[in-house]
Amino acid sequence: MEPSEVPREIPGQPAEVAGLPIPLGRRVHLEGRGTTFVREVKGPLGAPTVMLLHGWLASGGLNWFQAFEPLRSHFRVVAVDLRGHGRGIRSSRRFRLSDCADDVAALITKLDTGPVIAVGYSMGGPVAELLWKRHRHLVSGLVLCATGHSFVPAARERVVFTSAMSAAIGTSRVARLLAWLPTEGIRRFAPPGDGTRAATMRAWAGAEMRRHDWRMLLEAGHAIGTFDARSWVGTIDVPTAVVVTTQDRALPATGQLQVARAIPGATVHRLEGGHTACARRRFGPVLVQACLSVAGRSERLAG
Repeated sequence: MEPSEVPREIPGQPAEVAGLPIPLGRRVHLEGRGTTFVREVKGPLGAPTVMLLHGWLASGGLNWFQAFEPLRSHFRVVAVDLRGHGRGIRSSRRFRLSDCADDVAALITKLDTGPVIAVGYSMGGPVAELLWKRHRHLVSGLVLCATGHSFVPAARERVVFTSAMSAAIGTSRVARLLAWLPTEGIRRFAPPGDGTRAATMRAWAGAEMRRHDWRMLLEAGHAIGTFDARSWVGTIDVPTAVVVTTQDRALPATGQLQVARAIPGATVHRLEGGHTACARRRFGPVLVQACLSVAGRSERLAG
């Protein structure tokens, strides 16, 4: 842990953010890929593993801090920082969502967790879908939150978005990179929390975001804009749940429901809130319900 992290994380104890314990993390080297960072909760003996995959501009801790405690009663929990984000893998090659999926596959193999329930939030949704597509044997189920099979569906909007991201990638100084990211947009991904410890939450979220590799994040934005799984998402053959953020303006609920309708047997779990509903306490219970639904169906199929 870097000494600059706020709040201070004490060895052997979870850090607290907005009154919630956050599991300590550790660096994990993935042969031939690089070194990433994971936070883990053991959960009950023999419990299935949920692999938490965060959204764009977030990190494993920042995206899932409201979920660790609710999930730990039922699952082994692993949250990874995806490449370029937080303390995730750094690479000189261009950011690709497929590389993130392959990183996660290598991590699952390294940790020997067996098939996992891949839980993806926003950008983590495509990573989870690609993990299933490229490494089917490592996935027992999917939970897709605030996500879809295409983030910029209209052709004209896609061209505008990806062109802007490509132009931003071409700049080199961090200050100029940040100029391409709307301040309001950044605040949505780093909310101040919802209690008396808001100042602590802001400080911790800021420390998490300062670890990002902004060149890779801008490339990630381009990758999100070009992602389109509509031609194959209907072939997903593992139990799936879709958590729909009902007041989402970044990715409207109608788009999230489309992916739910496209995947055979997918269940829908509605969560009141916008694209950063993961920062609210009500997120945890809804996520647990979705994960338990997938775990139960996976167990029945295995039996």
